[in-house]
Parts: sequence; structure tokens; C-alpha cells
Amino acid sequence: MNLKQFAELAGVSTATASRALSGTGRVSEETTSRIVALAEKLGYQPNAIARNLRTQRTMTVGVVVPMGHDALQHLSDPFFNTMIGFLADALVEHGYDLLLSRVLPDDERWLDRYIGTGRVDGILVIGQSDQYHVIESMARRYRPMVVWGGQMPGQRHCAVGSDNFRGGQMAAEHLIARGCRLLAFAGPGLGVEFGERLAGVRAALAAAGLPPPVELPSHFEPDAAYRDLAKHLGALDSMPDGIVAGADVTAASMLKALAEMGCDVPSTIKVIGYDGLPIAGHLVPALTTIDQHLREGARIMVDLLMRRIAGEDAPSVRIEPRLLVRQST
Repeated sequence: MNLKQFAELAGVSTATASRALSGTGRVSEETTSRIVALAEKLGYQPNAIARNLRTQRTMTVGVVVPMGHDALQHLSDPFFNTMIGFLADALVEHGYDLLLSRVLPDDERWLDRYIGTGRVDGILVIGQSDQYHVIESMARRYRPMVVWGGQMPGQRHCAVGSDNFRGGQMAAEHLIARGCRLLAFAGPGLGVEFGERLAGVRAALAAAGLPPPVELPSHFEPDAAYRDLAKHLGALDSMPDGIVAGADVTAASMLKALAEMGCDVPSTIKVIGYDGLPIAGHLVPALTTIDQHLREGARIMVDLLMRRIAGEDAPSVRIEPRLLVRQST
């Protein structure tokens, strides 16, 4: 039985039957229930391949994670796990599947090649990494793409993310209010997001008449980050009394390094993270962090992508971060 035959039996148009069975479009709840019940009774299942050929849609969205900034970082990273889960939840509500790809860029054509496969209707990019210029170039000729990341003046590509400058500023202001006078910034130095967070920390310190932060660069991968941070901390002449970590996973590695050095958090050194990951509240001590509202951000990303797939214009959205105060400060 094809869709036309099924629709005739149901007493509706093929368009109404298709929308009711796919869960898309405007069909009354009563009509949808009746059509779905009939399909179950008859054992009818729409031919997804035929439907996709007809509509020229794959009903699949590519979720791409570029790792140009750190080849050691993996999708098992708690930040990526969290974002991918939230994006998957939001895509299911629109009837879309998710195709996940971790990319180690080897030239500036990697995004062209991915799009050229024709496997997806649109792309969600998690993080600009060090590929900002590649993403920006692609945005000139490919519209159905939304990026989780920062926003720069004149930016062409559609991005969703927290106000990273303000978030870094809030983190430093919180530590200053807690009595900290020598701050450090721990984490990667590459990428729009981390650059803005560091700039926010510097601005808050300058406004308070305090010296700029000591920079403690590190990888993302937990073991590598721990080794990096332990080495940097051991080489300092004066230990900071407050540390802003560029990410919650970096803050977790920092807490481990400080504990092994015998530095008590928060009485000796106060530590604040950035992301608002659920795991941050389960660290010891529980981590104060800048919450990026990741679930809401994922929903916004998917909504904007659906609009772009439909041919609409969808501008970037900046999310206001919030401070979550816990035991580490």
C-alpha cells in the first residue's frame, strides 16, 4: 500500500495523511489520532526513502564538532555530551535524526566536503574552535547552518552562545568581591569564546585597579589538562588567590591539581568554572560556575536551523549568562 491508497482509506488528502504520520504540519489531534490508529491497524508504514526523494529532504541534521584547537579532546568530554544530548532532544521534536561527526580539520575545505555529501538538510556546529574563518567563509554560500559559539562585529554566520565577555567579567567580579586580588585564567587560549572570556576577566581586573590575570594554558582532555596545570602552578613565584577556568572541565582538573598540592579550596584559593554543566554541582567542592543555559541554547539553535532550512533569515542570538555560586568560592 502506498501513501495515496492509505489516504483514500483514511478519507483524507495525501498531504494530511503525510503530516499526521510524520508529526509535522497542522493537523488536528482528533484527525491525527484517527490516522495513526488506522495505520497501526493496517500495519502501514510510510516509505521514508520515497518521501525524502519527493520532498528533497533527508530529515537528518549534521552535528559537527571541529577539533582544530585540540586533537586530544574527544566527544566523551562532558560539555560535548551535554550539548549533543540537548540538541538530539530538540531535533526529535521536529522529526529529525542526528548525524554526528568529530572533525580534525586538515585543510580549509573540510566543511565544503562535508556539505557536499548531501547527507543532511542542515548543520549544527558545536564550537568555532580555531575554524572561525572557515565557518565564516561557508556562511557566504550555505544558509542552513547554525553555530554554538561567540559573536564578533560584522560576523556573517548565525551563532548562538552566551555573552562570553560578560561571563568572564562576572566570574572575575565575583572573585574580587570575595577578596581575591591576584587572579589566574586557566584554559585554552585559542578560539573566539575563550578569547572573549579572558578579555572579560582582564576588563574586570582593570576596572578594580588590579593586575592582569596570570595565564595558565592547558589542553581540554582531563589528564593532559591536569598535567599542564600542575606544571604551571608549580612554576609560579606567587600563587593566585582566585582562578577563573575557561570551562567546567578545566576547573575540575584545576581542583585536582590544587588538592594534590595541598591548597585548600576555597579558603586558600577560590575557583570558578564556565559552562554550567550538571556535573559541576557534583565536584568536591561543588563548583561555582558561569551558567550558559545550554539546554535553552540547544533549543534556540535547532529552532533557528529549522527556520533556515525553510528559507527564512534567522539572526544570531546571544544568551545572558548567570552566576551559580557554590562551595568552590
